[in-house]
Amino acid sequence: MRDNPRFAIGWRDTYRILAPYVRRNFVEQLKGIWFIVAYLALFQVLVLQLPIVYAAMIGVGMFVVIVGLMFFMEGLRLGLMPLGEVIGSVLPTRSAMAVILLFAFLLGIGATFAEPAIAVLKAAGSGVVAEDAPLLYSLLNDFSGQLVGSVGVGVGLAVLLGVLRFFYAWPLKWLAIPAASGLLGLSLWFQQVPELEAVLGLAWDCGAVTTGPVTVPLVLALGIGVCRVVSSEDGGNGGFGIVTLASLFPIVAVMCLAGFHYMKGNYYGMPGYVGEVRASTQTVEDQRPLVHANEHLDFDQADLARYLDNGELPANHKVTYQAQAAEIVDGRIVLRDPQVVIEQFFDPGWQLFSEDTWNADTSLSEQVLQALMDALRAIVPLCLFLFLVLRVVLREQLKRGTDVAIGIAFALLGMSLFGLGIALGLTPLGSQLGANVPASFAEIVPWGLGYAEGPLFGEGHAGKLVAVVFAFFLGYGATLAEPALNALGDTVERITVGAFRKKLLMQSVAIGVGFGIAAGIVKIAYNLPLVWMLVPPYLLVLFLTWRSPDDFVNFGWDSAGVTTGPITVPLVLAMGLGIGGNVPGVSDGFGILALASVGPILTVLAVGLYTRRNERSEQNSVAAAEAQQALSHEGAAS
Repeated sequence: MRDNPRFAIGWRDTYRILAPYVRRNFVEQLKGIWFIVAYLALFQVLVLQLPIVYAAMIGVGMFVVIVGLMFFMEGLRLGLMPLGEVIGSVLPTRSAMAVILLFAFLLGIGATFAEPAIAVLKAAGSGVVAEDAPLLYSLLNDFSGQLVGSVGVGVGLAVLLGVLRFFYAWPLKWLAIPAASGLLGLSLWFQQVPELEAVLGLAWDCGAVTTGPVTVPLVLALGIGVCRVVSSEDGGNGGFGIVTLASLFPIVAVMCLAGFHYMKGNYYGMPGYVGEVRASTQTVEDQRPLVHANEHLDFDQADLARYLDNGELPANHKVTYQAQAAEIVDGRIVLRDPQVVIEQFFDPGWQLFSEDTWNADTSLSEQVLQALMDALRAIVPLCLFLFLVLRVVLREQLKRGTDVAIGIAFALLGMSLFGLGIALGLTPLGSQLGANVPASFAEIVPWGLGYAEGPLFGEGHAGKLVAVVFAFFLGYGATLAEPALNALGDTVERITVGAFRKKLLMQSVAIGVGFGIAAGIVKIAYNLPLVWMLVPPYLLVLFLTWRSPDDFVNFGWDSAGVTTGPITVPLVLAMGLGIGGNVPGVSDGFGILALASVGPILTVLAVGLYTRRNERSEQNSVAAAEAQQALSHEGAAS
């Protein structure tokens, strides 16, 4: 007889128990990714009429991304979140403020390194041409470690300041308005210097990369714990606001890093450059003439030999007859001295997938090893830091330690798979679509293909409008698919007691993101300075922030954080860099994420003010009706 018969289950019973659980989590991640992937693929095939290159590799990569996210989110729930929640609830009651602030600072740094999208930021420098943007090239290539470190310091300072805000019950607008105003002023100064201007898009995009699935839950757990202890006047809004600061301060940090290297002259092409000396990343252009659809091609002697041997001709040929004279003979047309001419023309043909289904240059073993090492560097230091704080500083026992250990293992496995999926699926898909979108308004060589295409809709505004409309619906649909937006909608509806309903918030955020990404495409297509696109909406946002109630400011600014999920960021970033690399005169494609972040803040605050005004109008109407009814009763009584 077995000692523990309750646990003696076979493989079949284990499968029956785990299968629904795994299926539910897999489908949950699939819901957040299917729309954006299907939309990108259908737009390329149906609108741009271009085949998908490396389709098998991308398909495998997307499957690996879903499995990786499934394990990572479950590991976050079982491992990292319990550590963060215990520390967030215990630390404010047992430690001095200095210790709490130090922990908040280090937590922000550690969470940043564990963000999945940081890996995309590190790899973004490969498409930047050194001669076009030397400082940007150096930051992304020679100083990528410093870049990520500065982003982490910015998030750390943001979390520290957010905790101080909870202690002293500062309204979020007291911090957001000065911080955003200072950023706009700094951006206007950067705009005057060509080397610094090229860094603006990267700096502003870094603010969107930081607010992902690791940073947001951990810093919210700490913030809510502090609010419970200090009884902040924020009340139900205590968790809001810290994500906003975590989006703004990394921008300042990256600008400071860029200014430091600019002042020292330590970047590509300068005498004081001490980074790794590299040759220019600009590739030598293929000198062969571009081939267009239906363009005449030349036969060679091998083609002639094949034709004489067996009469074989390529499918893309046409036969024409030329004659010196033609006349009617016995009711028939007779050609005198006819000449038959066979011509070959280029016909790419319509196809869903190209012949290249897998990139032969991709080393799968190297990709797997790189993804594993990146996951270890991201997860292990953060978990060790949280565990040491819990055991050494707080002397607190960790309940359900086995579950936490399993969760950390899941997080490691999930982040490894996610990184591998990014390399195999998300980045090639985003880069491919981004590189091909300019075909709607310019002549380009499509990604992975060997012939010229476009402009499909003319070189004027019509083709660019197609790209802009594509970008809007991409942002709109991808945002509605973000799981975090549903959670935010429930919270906001509860806080506002139904005044700001979940559906209205979700639509407001999605429309804002759609307009933001569309504005990013406008910026690249017309090669406009990023400052021109950022300053007007942010000035309007600052005005609306000043006029809005504190609760609307809290969730309005934080709504930008839910739009930059682990799927949206890599795809939009890769797509933007792909578009920027194929539009003449554009050195990079950064800035789309920055505009996608300001869009929802603007729409949510505007809709919030409109909702609040309608609510007050209804209240005034009801009060006036009640007063009129009371006067009528008094008149009748007298």
